[in-house]
Amino acid sequence: MYYLGLARGYRALDLARWLLTATAAAVVAAFLLRTLGRALHGTGGDLERLLWCLPPLAAVAWFAAVTARAVPAQHPERITGLTAAGAGPTRIRLLVAGEIALACALGSAFTLLLFLILRNDIAGPALAPDIGMGVPLPAVAPVALLAVLPLVAGVSAACAIRLPERLPGRPAEPAVRRYGALRLLLPAPVLLAGLGLELYGLRPDATDAERTLALPGGLPATSPALLIGWGLTALALALWTGPLLALAGRLLALRSPAPLRLLAGRGLTAQARRLGAPLAVLTTVVALMLVAWRHWARTGTDVPALTLVEGTLVLACALAALAARLHELRADRRPALDALDRLGTPPGLLTGTAALRALAAGTVLLLTGGLTVLLCPLL
Repeated sequence: MYYLGLARGYRALDLARWLLTATAAAVVAAFLLRTLGRALHGTGGDLERLLWCLPPLAAVAWFAAVTARAVPAQHPERITGLTAAGAGPTRIRLLVAGEIALACALGSAFTLLLFLILRNDIAGPALAPDIGMGVPLPAVAPVALLAVLPLVAGVSAACAIRLPERLPGRPAEPAVRRYGALRLLLPAPVLLAGLGLELYGLRPDATDAERTLALPGGLPATSPALLIGWGLTALALALWTGPLLALAGRLLALRSPAPLRLLAGRGLTAQARRLGAPLAVLTTVVALMLVAWRHWARTGTDVPALTLVEGTLVLACALAALAARLHELRADRRPALDALDRLGTPPGLLTGTAALRALAAGTVLLLTGGLTVLLCPLL
């Protein structure tokens, strides 16, 4: 009954979030069921196909975590009402996670229904190996496989939401939280280790026999040293995204800034911690797609359909997570924006502040994303 009441009060943004969650879950469920169908058909490569389902599953979990964390900021009245009704932080966290898990379960159920319909002698010969047509389907296998999706999304949402700072009577989070020394220094050894592994993989006496890892999607085989090295390099650059955003904000507000630079710099510094993670994920996804596209363009290889669908899903989840985080930050800034409006701040000043913040953040992302692409020696 609680979720029915929520559905009746959905606004356009809530409905779009729910539909996107269900659609993403349905696509990931299709990948999982295709893996099951291929395994039943005995075509081989079951473990590789199952591992290939992990990136979209992780993307859905990431989107669920970010959207769940944004719920208290988007719907403070809902949190206040639940608190007044006697619900504590744990119960509220479970209710928010249950809403997301329910959307994933409905999307998975739709895909399972379509999968069963196609197995009823409706699919053509091209789809027969993907759905395991002609082979008995164990009743527990698809249910157990698809139960992973709402479970992972629900757990991610429950772990991500931070309620104590938003409950009535609790202290609010400070406006600006600086990065600690560990967060600033940790990416440096990770970056050096990644560059060292890449240099080892690219040494003059390296042979093609070391390229033992076959990449999916028509990408060339590579060596473990190169793949792990580039992964560590990309991770280090992603970890530095937030600190670089904070540094860019401080540079904007350096010395005696005008009101435009002061507002933009202080705003970017305050938002760097919460903007760093979604921007880093989006930048890494785009860099991966650019690296793959560069190889396909050089070799003239056709983009595999499944790879294109999976890449589109991961990119859509990353963009949606960033949009949810931006909406959360805007909700947090609403009291400050109302105060500036009451003081008679010109609208052009606020627009220019947002544009300057976007320009500074874009410069940081071009730096980290460009280095991620340029340091990729795989293709």
